[in-house]
Amino acid sequence: MGIQYTNRAKPVDRSPMTFMERMYLWNILKGMGITLKHFFKKKATIKYPEETRPFSKVFRGLHILNRDEEGRERCTACGLCAVACPAEAITMEAAEREEGEESLYREEKYAAKYEINMLRCIFCGYCEEACPKDAIYLSQTFTPSNYDRKGFIYKKKIC
Repeated sequence: MGIQYTNRAKPVDRSPMTFMERMYLWNILKGMGITLKHFFKKKATIKYPEETRPFSKVFRGLHILNRDEEGRERCTACGLCAVACPAEAITMEAAEREEGEESLYREEKYAAKYEINMLRCIFCGYCEEACPKDAIYLSQTFTPSNYDRKGFIYKKKIC
């Protein structure tokens, strides 16, 4: 036998089985003991609409487009979030700011169309990291259920 570096290797017992072992009664009783032990434990199931489970502090949920202190959009339609998205869930179209819209948009360029397909999103957070203006972040809210595929495509709210 070679050099043994860990104590993980255990020799296999090749002795013949006793009568009790051949009846598998001991193994059945051990299995029933495990079942009874779990029967009296606290259930892991929650009643979803009434109760919500606590999420981790680093949980990434729904995408939210930030606004600055004056209520103007931070997004400048640079497209870095769409390029960084590995699932290609973000689509956007840029537009030029018109005169008189200075109170709505910070920069000359803004996202006229901004859509996130939540069915494709993998919640990796790359879009949040790629944005130079901190315009997008993933909130602590999880995606609500829906019966229609169109209900999972979130669009920018137009003021």
